[in-house]
Amino acid sequence: MSLADRDRAVLWHPYTHLRTAPAPLPIVRAEGVYLYTEDGRKILDGISSWWVNIHGHSHPKLNAALAKQAQEMEHVLFAGCTHRPAVELAERLLGLAPKGLARVFYSDNGSTAVEVALKMAVQYWRNLGHPERSKFITLEHAYHGDTVGAMSSSADSVFTLAFAPLLFSVERAANLDEMEACLRVLGDRAAAVLIEPMLQGAGGMRVWPPEFVAGVRALCDRYGVLMIADEVLTGFGRTGRMFACEHADVSPDILCLSKALTAGYLPLGATLTTQAVYDAFLSDDRSKTFFHGHSYTANPLACAVALASLALFEEEPVLERVARIERQLRQGLEPLLKLGSVRVIGGVGIVELASDDPGYLDNIGPRLAAAFLKRGLLLRPLGNVVYFMPPYVISEEQTDWALEQIRAVLVQRGWPPPFCTSRRGI
Repeated sequence: MSLADRDRAVLWHPYTHLRTAPAPLPIVRAEGVYLYTEDGRKILDGISSWWVNIHGHSHPKLNAALAKQAQEMEHVLFAGCTHRPAVELAERLLGLAPKGLARVFYSDNGSTAVEVALKMAVQYWRNLGHPERSKFITLEHAYHGDTVGAMSSSADSVFTLAFAPLLFSVERAANLDEMEACLRVLGDRAAAVLIEPMLQGAGGMRVWPPEFVAGVRALCDRYGVLMIADEVLTGFGRTGRMFACEHADVSPDILCLSKALTAGYLPLGATLTTQAVYDAFLSDDRSKTFFHGHSYTANPLACAVALASLALFEEEPVLERVARIERQLRQGLEPLLKLGSVRVIGGVGIVELASDDPGYLDNIGPRLAAAFLKRGLLLRPLGNVVYFMPPYVISEEQTDWALEQIRAVLVQRGWPPPFCTSRRGI
């Protein structure tokens, strides 16, 4: 029996329509930018395995760091204990992060990194004697994860519809004017503004200018609320800078990280914050403790690989690779402007196709994914939004090949009409 058949007998996959989804790809090996299947196919990983892999699969130095740490210690509880990889990783993250961040709280993934930030912000104000400050402002089309707080902060969509009874309300803004209006109306009830800086991910791969991010910081300062930056997707070079906030030269009060933190090896989340936020939890009153934690908080294996990943940024021209990918994307996707909106930021290329039914449920998404896969390219369109987000180690030749496949599929007969009423250039 094949691996796919065995899988279908016992497993339930994420974000998968159970009735119509094709058989899962039976991956038996991965190296560099390629995935290798049970039946001998070689597939280019064009989405960095859900945006996490940045240095390529099975990187020798990351493999060595993982094996070495496994020989020393695999895990220990982080409530009352500490260990070298966690301390060293926190030191490295704070040294690289935007200025002003002083403390690191570890969790398990992107959703939990955001969940920590939301709870941290609410309790920060409560500990300071302002329990009324519990409202959040987020962006239209936001996506922050699948835990309850992260879903509440995300846009109302097919992702959250079934769970509406569980969610709390937030204010949503489409631009700086609307955000300021929300802050004025909320007044002393506002706790924080939460944004995905520069690039909104699952909500449609929307790109923002640096001026918008700087404007959010200015509004937070003016109205005395916390700024939370969800860089789960954008952190660690994805937009061309180590952190997306650097494009606007701003520092948030809370920064959420995951995905590429361990270069795709192990689950790990980190929520960074300022000393001022941390100090609000210093008290003789034990009820002011931050009652949040995970069994695998600061897992030593994950921390060790994350340290090795950060070391590669110093040892290899990682950000230069991203800059080269960006140049290729701008040139290679330009011919597709006639199909819709083309956007490029760092190592991410996006084509939003004209569609009569835009959004995640647009049936063109699965059709396109199948067409790309036939050509040996793994992409996972967000409905009518096709994006290419490869590991940074992809070569110039491999990038050209992938772009050739994207162009070939998108211009063939039967795909969207060659017009778009809201066309935007690259």
